[in-house]
Amino acid sequence: MTSPWKDARGVIVSTTPMLEGHPIQEYCGIVTGEVIVGANLFRDLFAGIRDIVGGRSGSYERILADARRQAIEELQAEAAALGGNAVVGVDLDYEVIGPNGSMLMVSASGTAVRV
Repeated sequence: MTSPWKDARGVIVSTTPMLEGHPIQEYCGIVTGEVIVGANLFRDLFAGIRDIVGGRSGSYERILADARRQAIEELQAEAAALGGNAVVGVDLDYEVIGPNGSMLMVSASGTAVRV
């Protein structure tokens, strides 16, 4: 099993500008990964009820976690295609888009490097 910061291709992901113990040999370029997910009407209804009575919305949390994982995987794939084996300075952004805020966009960006 791979660690959460390294995928099957061996691409390390970090929010820091460098990796301790792994000097950067080459900068390969900026890489991004974006995922847009639509909100489900029934899930929205139940999440609204949960908001009224209190508590966490597990369905939204799962969707958000899955979208974040997919965006990071796209980032890693783009880095590998550029010859990088790590991505540093990763930034994750979340935006609500679409009519009436019906979709969620998760984007990940960083710099692909070879360490």
